[in-house]
Amino acid sequence: MAGLEGKTAIVTGASSGIGAATASALAREGARVAGGARRVDQLQTEIRLELDVTDQTSCERFVDAVTTADASGGLDILVNNAGLGLGRDPFWESTEQDEETVLETDVHGLIRMTRLCLPHIRDGGHIVNLGSIAGRQAYENAAVYVASKFAVRGFTYALREDLLGRPIRLTTVDPGLVESNFSRVRFRGDEEKAKGPYEGVDPLRPEDIAECILFALTRPLHVNIDELVVKALAQSSPVRIARN
Repeated sequence: MAGLEGKTAIVTGASSGIGAATASALAREGARVAGGARRVDQLQTEIRLELDVTDQTSCERFVDAVTTADASGGLDILVNNAGLGLGRDPFWESTEQDEETVLETDVHGLIRMTRLCLPHIRDGGHIVNLGSIAGRQAYENAAVYVASKFAVRGFTYALREDLLGRPIRLTTVDPGLVESNFSRVRFRGDEEKAKGPYEGVDPLRPEDIAECILFALTRPLHVNIDELVVKALAQSSPVRIARN
């Protein structure tokens, strides 16, 4: 197994949910974790920095600060976790602003952070992109979010081809129903609507996904876990769920 002791890791969107759980898991295994989020006060990582992945200057400042803090200027792990969905409405009811927010965060932000971090990733490094089962099977009233996650999967596949022959591993993790702040953001703070997706089912927890990420990161260096698709036992597709 590849150990994480002494490695430097970046986790985007690390203030809550999967990001916070992943940052905690990496730190537990000895990694030095730099967490980035807009809500800096909620970060629990060793290095806590403001990061808005939709803003190029913010991303550049973040990556520069993290790599400068490392004596060698290097980086070992990048977890592109920052992402969101907005609304569950038919596409014709979406707005330009919501579309841009989702695409800038889920797609452009992930690509931007990857491009900025790649020059600093040392041999034996690893990039983990958080996708979704929405990027594998479309469902109704989520067109832009679905498109964003299909884009993440396509980008990951293409980057794997570009990295072939280089000692950098790449994994995409596609979770299903995870009980987190995601639903609260999607329904714009409406607590009743946010609870709906988790009613009558035992969903995944952020820690479940963090452990899957940790599994991929700690395989022997000649092993690349290309993809992990993780669903609650009661879920077979984005919208087909056996509820009590």
